[in-house]
Amino acid sequence: MGEGETREGLKGRGLVIYEVNTLIWLRELGERRGRRVTLADVSAGDWDELVPAGVDALWLMGVWERSPLGREIALGDGSLRSRLEEVLGGLEEGDVVASPYCVRRYDVDPDLGGNEGLAAARDALKDRGVRLILDFVPNHLAPDSPLLDEDPRCFLPGDEGDLQRDPAAFLATPRGVFARGRDPHYPPWPDVLQLNAFSPHWRRRAASLLSGMTALCDGLRCDMAHLLLNRVFAETWGERAGHGPARDFWEEVLPPLKAARPDFLLIAEAYGGWEETLLDQGFSLAYDKPLYDALAAGDPWWFRDRLAAVAARQEGLLRFLENHDEQRAAALFPPERLRAAAILAYTLPGSRLFHEGQFTGRKVRLPVFLGRRPPEPPDGDLEAFYGRLVDLVSSLPPDASWSLCPVRGWPDNDSWRNITAWAWDSPPRRLWVIVNYTARPSQALVTWPWGGLGGRSWVLRDPLTGARYERDGDEMDACGLFVDLGPWSFHVFTVTPASGGAPQPDRPFL
Repeated sequence: MGEGETREGLKGRGLVIYEVNTLIWLRELGERRGRRVTLADVSAGDWDELVPAGVDALWLMGVWERSPLGREIALGDGSLRSRLEEVLGGLEEGDVVASPYCVRRYDVDPDLGGNEGLAAARDALKDRGVRLILDFVPNHLAPDSPLLDEDPRCFLPGDEGDLQRDPAAFLATPRGVFARGRDPHYPPWPDVLQLNAFSPHWRRRAASLLSGMTALCDGLRCDMAHLLLNRVFAETWGERAGHGPARDFWEEVLPPLKAARPDFLLIAEAYGGWEETLLDQGFSLAYDKPLYDALAAGDPWWFRDRLAAVAARQEGLLRFLENHDEQRAAALFPPERLRAAAILAYTLPGSRLFHEGQFTGRKVRLPVFLGRRPPEPPDGDLEAFYGRLVDLVSSLPPDASWSLCPVRGWPDNDSWRNITAWAWDSPPRRLWVIVNYTARPSQALVTWPWGGLGGRSWVLRDPLTGARYERDGDEMDACGLFVDLGPWSFHVFTVTPASGGAPQPDRPFL
């Protein structure tokens, strides 16, 4: 008996992307230097320290001009202030900042060095072969955005009656009453105004903004991209939204950008199962939130089925264990599960997102309204693990093929169903990943999906631990590799011929 249908034809390792809270990073650099630091002042050594080896793209989160009015709204929210005080153990002057997603205008905030500072940062990253990614927030803007005066038709209007009935969902401005930005599943965000995804005026303005951003960076992470889809926007706003256009927002605004810059990286933050739709509409990558949810829930069967179901789309999925919107992985995942979850998330096809502080085991999720974070002791063992893991995935050859592996067991022992396995193949380089993501000890026979191991012995070496095993290829082809894994355990093996085989490269995956 067995399962694990093989999937041929998936190629390439994808990107390794690293997210940094730009304001926090620069403030901490300034504290170390005893003076203010902007993007224009960052030294070569600081860049080298910030960007881990193996990273392909740096996401500088929160560079755009923030809203003074947004900060006032945050300061006046007693519930929010209480949460911020709890995180820091008290607030000091300057601790509360406007949210980076309460964008006033798409110029780099002067406090961070302005557009000239961003240009210096991009040059420094380019010298290191690292792409620069920034944010685009298509769903809302700050209440004091100049766009409200320039073209209020870009926003979703309300009236005095709306304001009286639901003051948390509407805001009075000098230009009239407008809806506050929202996600249909949560209360409105108090500090932003809702942009109208159906408005031709906002669509034209968004296309122009996107075109201008291609001169500033190498890619954009589009915040809550699914909220602009016609169906989602209509379900969120009902009759207020009116009749939707024939085409979705992204189908209209992305083609000019993609025609001008086909190499430009477009990342969709997507929830609710919309990732494949957004990939179809032109995005390079979309968040794999379903995989994250399954890992957080400890559900190995669900994500194994999903891997089979989305096999042909995996190259467009962005895998993560944390980002600024989610809990810190070291706080969410019990210690015995964290490493297994990382292996599952980051050795798949597609691209990988890591969050600054994730490697050192930070546990405090920092609200975006804070300009300071509490100190936390680093976890040296976890940092070493992540360093080896990033080195491993960044060394996957661009032409490597990926496949799920057949897994089987015995009639009197169904624990094999707990085992998930896949392989990367780019002869002579081979990588084998086998994980038991359950609390139950499990045994299985795992088959190399492409066969061809017979006629020689093979060395299975774990680049994360240094463990080494030698196994007979005929037995592995005929029966599979026997594995006995404890709870939340895994094997990661490079697979190379034993002595006497063809010469191997110095760095087979790692």
